[in-house]
Amino acid sequence: MFTLSCDRAYLFAHPERELTADDQGRYEAALAERVRGVPTQYITGHQEFWGMDLIVSPAVLIPRPETEHVIEAALEAARLGHDFLRIVDVGTGSGCIALALAKELPKAEIHATDISPAALEVARANAARHQLENRIFFHQTDLLEGLSAPFDFVVSNPPYVGESEADDVQLEVRKFEPRNAVFAGPTGLEVIERLVPQAWKMLSPGGRLIMEISGTIVHGTKRLLKSWDDVRITADLQSIPRVAQAQKPKV
Repeated sequence: MFTLSCDRAYLFAHPERELTADDQGRYEAALAERVRGVPTQYITGHQEFWGMDLIVSPAVLIPRPETEHVIEAALEAARLGHDFLRIVDVGTGSGCIALALAKELPKAEIHATDISPAALEVARANAARHQLENRIFFHQTDLLEGLSAPFDFVVSNPPYVGESEADDVQLEVRKFEPRNAVFAGPTGLEVIERLVPQAWKMLSPGGRLIMEISGTIVHGTKRLLKSWDDVRITADLQSIPRVAQAQKPKV
């Protein structure tokens, strides 16, 4: 499909189609990249997330199905609030979380931040691709610095892998995905340690912080949220703690 720039239906409907010399060269070049360990998504430049075809490049983390649990948690919380919500996606990368929330919450005001200008370029391209560029405000900044409060939700898939866990991370992730989007520091909590107090300041009373985490930092995350209300940890389909959420006290 990538080699021929076609969809699956065309591929199955035209079994007689033969590759030209150029097609064959493109196909073999893609296979060689994959053999080298380059993730398929970086070769094709695409990844599906929340029913959307997203552009991806080595400047951004590849969106994963586990991150859809963050969307589910945010939508569940949104149903309990008012129609107009002000939401910020911290460390947006490809824009996958911001785009999914903009798609599902048409009345919400969505902001998205990233420290990387290259990542924001990809996120903006995805917003334009899905005709959501007028719904999302992009900011190049470190976490929540410089933004105007208050927000109803702060959502994030922050770096949460510790350097000590590097040997447990897939080789292709270590070699090819942006290191600062994967590794937070020695323990894996370093970015969340900064995000939690910033979110506290930026959220309105009763606002929610929703973050993707891993099982290795779940206890440390709970400790950081000890002053918050309604702390919840949700597991993914493999029963691994995947989403931490908490509510800023209403009074």
